[in-house]
Amino acid sequence: MDKKEEDQRMKELKDRYIRFDWAIKRLLRQKANFGVLEGFLTVFLGEKITIVELLESEGNQLSEDDKFNRVYAKALNDKGEIIIVKI
Repeated sequence: MDKKEEDQRMKELKDRYIRFDWAIKRLLRQKANFGVLEGFLTVFLGEKITIVELLESEGNQLSEDDKFNRVYAKALNDKGEIIIVKI
C-alpha cells in the first residue's frame, strides 16, 4: 500500500469512529444519561460515583484536528466526599 492509499484509508477510518469528547458532550445534555457516566467512573475509579451536577463546560478549536471539549462535574463518591471530575 503506497502513502496515498494509506492516507485515504486513515481518513476513512477517522470518519467511521466518534470521538470520546463528542460522545460525552452529547450524552451529558440530558440528566437522564448521567447513569452511563456514573457507571463508567465507578468502574474506572473503583468506587461508587454519583453525579450531582455539571458545573461548567468549555471548548477550544485552533484547527480541525486540534479540538477539545471539557466538562466539569460535581460528584459524590461512596464515602460521601465531593469530587470534581474533569472530562
